[in-house]
Amino acid sequence: MSLLLAAGQPFSLCPCGSVRKEIYSRGGVRRLIRIRAALVEATPRTVPALRNGAGDGAASGLVFRGNRAEDLQAEARAMARAVNASVYSPELLALKYGSRPFKVLRRTLQIFIALGSFGLKLLVDERNGQLDLNKRIRAVELRRIFTRLGPTFVKLGQGLSTRPDLCPPEYLEELSELQDALPTFPDDEAFSCIERELGLPLESIFSSISPSPIAAASLGQVYKAQLKYSGHVVAVKVQRPGIEEAIGLDFYLIRALGFLINKYVDIISSDVVALIDEFARRVYQELNYVQEGQNARRFKKLYADKEDVLVPDIFWNYTSGKVLTMEWVDGVKLNEQEAIERQGLRVLDVVNTGIQCSLRQLLEYGYFHADPHPGNLLATPDGKLAFLDFGMMSETPEAARSAIIGHVVHMVNRDYEAMARDYYALDFLSPDVDVSPIVPALRDFFDGALNSTVSELNFKTIVDGLGAVLYQYPFNVPAYYALILRSLTVLEGLALYADPNFKVLAASYPYFAKRLLTDSNPYLRDALVELLFKDGKFRWNRLENLLEQGRKDRDFSAKEALQPVLKLLLGPDGEGLRGLVTKEAIRVTEAFALGTVIDTYNSIPDLPRSLIFNGNATGPLMMSNVEKESMIGLRDQVSRIWGLLQSSEQFDPAVLQPILLVLQQPEARSLGGRIIGGITQRLAARLLQQVLRVPAAGSAPTL
Repeated sequence: MSLLLAAGQPFSLCPCGSVRKEIYSRGGVRRLIRIRAALVEATPRTVPALRNGAGDGAASGLVFRGNRAEDLQAEARAMARAVNASVYSPELLALKYGSRPFKVLRRTLQIFIALGSFGLKLLVDERNGQLDLNKRIRAVELRRIFTRLGPTFVKLGQGLSTRPDLCPPEYLEELSELQDALPTFPDDEAFSCIERELGLPLESIFSSISPSPIAAASLGQVYKAQLKYSGHVVAVKVQRPGIEEAIGLDFYLIRALGFLINKYVDIISSDVVALIDEFARRVYQELNYVQEGQNARRFKKLYADKEDVLVPDIFWNYTSGKVLTMEWVDGVKLNEQEAIERQGLRVLDVVNTGIQCSLRQLLEYGYFHADPHPGNLLATPDGKLAFLDFGMMSETPEAARSAIIGHVVHMVNRDYEAMARDYYALDFLSPDVDVSPIVPALRDFFDGALNSTVSELNFKTIVDGLGAVLYQYPFNVPAYYALILRSLTVLEGLALYADPNFKVLAASYPYFAKRLLTDSNPYLRDALVELLFKDGKFRWNRLENLLEQGRKDRDFSAKEALQPVLKLLLGPDGEGLRGLVTKEAIRVTEAFALGTVIDTYNSIPDLPRSLIFNGNATGPLMMSNVEKESMIGLRDQVSRIWGLLQSSEQFDPAVLQPILLVLQQPEARSLGGRIIGGITQRLAARLLQQVLRVPAAGSAPTL
């Protein structure tokens, strides 16, 4: 659920100064309380953000230097308040609803009638040629159906609202309202829930609170408030009453449908029930707001070290299983392009921040936000990307993170056998499955798709192509992978709002390049070697491209580039690589030496040159023009690569120090001797070739 306020919306006191509301206590006894506050016309009293030290950390529950112990105590009290939070259990749902057939039947009919009638209307529109004419009407109807069917279907609508490749613009616009414009529940119930959960009267917690919700979404609604003891402006999220009952019955029905799909639909090889269980588990975790607060804290620790990423703080003293109090964030949803541009920002800049952060989430630390719809991603007035709603999180296994990057490398190399083997590491296939039949299917798809460069492919093309392969073979797609696809397709969908030609892979390539060049993970190190060497030759163009792309990543360090390969080169398992490097070092040295001779020859004026070399058209070297161009091309390419390293941000000649240290190892000295010996032999052979060459007709021998 999103905590959203469009930039510039004011907050202060209402003219009457207070609002009287009747609220019922847990025991049902009516009492009156005075709720001071509301939305106003004036500017609020501002309080500096206390991120670095000063302030009542004990009162607020924020993490301040020196108050870590108090913060942990506040979090422990919040956990105690959430001890009875609901947990997803298919067995308990089966026991609960298996004995209530009439309720199950009633809900089944409700869903079938609502969606069936909508599908029938679409069929009639198509028959009458009015499908396009009635798009807006049908989009409104679908939004209302999802809203009426409840939180589970609201979640489905939220996912569809970010897929312009699946839904027409009219549907996208209507379904986007499901992100934060849902029907609210009574304020009295919300305020009563706050008091019941926190064990304090409302007026002792807040100096002001909006009398109605600022936003409402699938699982709860949000109020804007000001804490009484610290003055912080906060968002207070309150859970919808009876939400466990609503989603529990839906997941019971959906899970039963999953069993039928597993049994009778052969085209789907994945375990549908497992996917449903994973999704249900994530939704149930969203019902525990203390867990959401802990997720936000972990996410902030991992990713908010970047200046363009904002994660709100949690106020633990005012948080429980059904109430979450967090720092208020002003911002604009990422699909509101005009509003973002009015703030002087570019949508694609903010979306690219989201992509880079998501790559770190998926492939670096493995802990990722699994519900990044536009209501949960805000562009702040100062250009930051704010992440909200940390109820649905997931993790990528460590082995899979490296395998995904390696998979991209194998795709670039068109190494389909290695791509097929990657599915073992990704846990798509059990080790006893033969991957050889899969290779032709991968080749058939990617040979066509890769006619354009990899950076020109969009993520949907890759997903659809791989999906076709997955359906044909005994793949079992892990639940975490489904959430990764959802996360990345949502981001690509957001980018497509601003630029229909946007390509996620193109924006992601700098990150992949940086990881390949600097990561010491053995899997990635081997992938880099595969990328740079082919048929015993070093592909300098690949290295140049990697450096050009890697430099675009703000965390790229020239000092760390290629260090992992150097360590492999000089390690006990690097003998094969040392042979390749020896040959390439000899080629490069020869290219520089002979290139210098050629440049010197070309720099001599025509008359002296003809006198010195007696008019010999081939110059001082017995080489064809093709060989000369190849030598000069290699030398120039290596020079450009060195130039790329030099021009990297914060470049320092000390970048060579680790290399020099590595070269002091015994293996390096042995390698150096082999290279020097090879160069000597190569240049001696060249010299002999010049001495023994057959002179051109009519000319005297030259050296």
